[in-house]
Amino acid sequence: MSKKISLITVTYQSARTLKATIDSVRLQKNADFEYIVVDGGSDDTTADILENSSDIIDKWISEPDRGIYDAMNKGIKMAEGEIIGFIHADDVLATTGVLNQVSERFDESEFHLLYGDLEYVSATDPQKVVRYWRSGSFRQQRLQRGWMPPHPTVYFSRELLRKVGLYNVEYRISADYEWLLRALSVPSVRVEYLPEVMVRMRLGGLSNGALRNVIAKSSEDLRALRENNVGGIRTLFLKNASKLTQFVRRN
Repeated sequence: MSKKISLITVTYQSARTLKATIDSVRLQKNADFEYIVVDGGSDDTTADILENSSDIIDKWISEPDRGIYDAMNKGIKMAEGEIIGFIHADDVLATTGVLNQVSERFDESEFHLLYGDLEYVSATDPQKVVRYWRSGSFRQQRLQRGWMPPHPTVYFSRELLRKVGLYNVEYRISADYEWLLRALSVPSVRVEYLPEVMVRMRLGGLSNGALRNVIAKSSEDLRALRENNVGGIRTLFLKNASKLTQFVRRN
């Protein structure tokens, strides 16, 4: 029997792009999943979109929160599936078979965490690919060299969640990175790489754009590396330098 997936979208004032996200979930084929949306109390047309999407959304709430990671934790607490993943309101699932592939891989192997590849697309033209993040295979030693899978492609088991816990809301920008460092540093963690583009992500977001956000992100990344005994300045440099390869289009 296939394991049920809990797919979670967190959103705030993103009515402009939220419908595309929901539509990409609606198009998923041959997968057993529930869909949860956690809104931070938006005053745009988000609530209308959610009310009109009851055919695909199983649970949703709209209330103030303490930021994106608090909202993600709320979604996890609402989830009933054995596998948990996220698709944010600026992103879309890349194909109609993403969730089915995730489910099949979890059924075939006893692993804790699955991830894949990601395409960054233009915020104004979602058909235009700007960066391509090819993840590659996982080895714990690679964490010290700045390697990390793209968080929007990550799906994890409840077993791993029990070992690792929720996102640390003390991090304003890098709680997803810190959580992955925590999870991938577990000695017994079993990880699977799906060499497919799983998510198309619009450029922008909290950790991009303004210089002060980039500086704040680097500061939090460094703190996460040190708190998880993975590395320091050198690892942070290698992590940032690795992004340059994402601008080279795949063949």
